[in-house]
Amino acid sequence: MDSTLLQAILDGLMALSGWEVLASLLGIGYVIYAARESQWCWPLAFISTSIYTVLFWGDQLPMQALLNFYYMGMAIYGYLLWQKQGNTDNAVAISKFTWVQQFAFLITGSLLTFATAQYLISINASQSPFLDAGVTVFSVLNTVLMARKVLQNWLYWIVIDAAAIQLYYQTGYYATIVMFSVYLVLAFIGYVNWMKLYYQNET
Repeated sequence: MDSTLLQAILDGLMALSGWEVLASLLGIGYVIYAARESQWCWPLAFISTSIYTVLFWGDQLPMQALLNFYYMGMAIYGYLLWQKQGNTDNAVAISKFTWVQQFAFLITGSLLTFATAQYLISINASQSPFLDAGVTVFSVLNTVLMARKVLQNWLYWIVIDAAAIQLYYQTGYYATIVMFSVYLVLAFIGYVNWMKLYYQNET
């Protein structure tokens, strides 16, 4: 991280909204619990994304507001899905995408990103249309993989989180940058934990 970015983050942290800090802390809690395969990650996600929906809408970031509104719905879906964990007959087990499935996922996400970015350009709705669209589209798709416990979702989150850091730097959400920086580390930890669980269940 260069000194200019670091100084901007430090300056921004001095003028933080308490709501943004709370949403960021809850978001970090969500990833920690998700890495442990705990259903309680989803209530934390619901509250965090509810706050972000209001913040982003008020700051005229409609794509990010809609994304977080979508996250609210997925938090309910994920909680109901993971609640079956105690019932071995209905529990959602960690699974892996094949190379064909990964290719299809990436192609679908890329095409949707291009189409969304072109729309944002046409209505002049974003200062970084491709970055904004990419973060939004792949976050939407990857949240489904998280809820369905697809192992590779953690690897995709690493890329998405790195792109989100750049996006939020441009829009001044400095506590959110810190949150996504923590997400990068937690995504790696989540991948390692889930991979161990996956191979334990395979044996």
